[in-house]
Amino acid sequence: TALTADPHTPVVELAAHIVVLDYADEESVVQTRFATTALALLRAHLEADGALPPGVRLLADAAHDAEHALAAPLPAAALAAGQLTFLGTGWTYGLAQEAALKLREAAQSWTEAYPAMEYRHGPISITGPGRIAWAFGPLPTGLAADVSAVGGTLVADSQVGSESAALDPMADLVRAQRLAVARAEAAGHDPDRPRNLTRSVILGGPASA
Repeated sequence: TALTADPHTPVVELAAHIVVLDYADEESVVQTRFATTALALLRAHLEADGALPPGVRLLADAAHDAEHALAAPLPAAALAAGQLTFLGTGWTYGLAQEAALKLREAAQSWTEAYPAMEYRHGPISITGPGRIAWAFGPLPTGLAADVSAVGGTLVADSQVGSESAALDPMADLVRAQRLAVARAEAAGHDPDRPRNLTRSVILGGPASA
């Protein structure tokens, strides 16, 4: 099964089943709306089947939080950071990878992504003053203190169940997408048309592999 925003793409002829999300198509080379729409669709199917993993909230809650994420101020430290590391646990590790990718593509920022439990086994060495560790979802015990100890700044606003009325991790991804646009524009880059990228990659056959 293939998910696509373009019903005229070659994948339509190649896949056994097609899900067309043409309402989520976009002109930007850096895809944000389609990525979050596809994830929301898959999450909705899990919800309909009663198969949401433990701790994952209803999609309606995520949509409500996303509206807040669209208007909430971005973390000032993240706007100015020299490096950002995105962390996730379980399904939110995919969100961390997506956030890091969008910052690299749109803003040419130095970003990395790791599972939160592996971060302290080496990658934390890159964190320090003027650098960010941004966590999606549950925060491992002691991680906040470890980031503080090396001088880094922790952004952890999607800790579901915290006293701060945390964002759903998917809504927190929207903030990271907004951060990519803001950092790109601050650096004089066009976030919709980053250098060296096209909207799709077409392989010419074995010789191009």
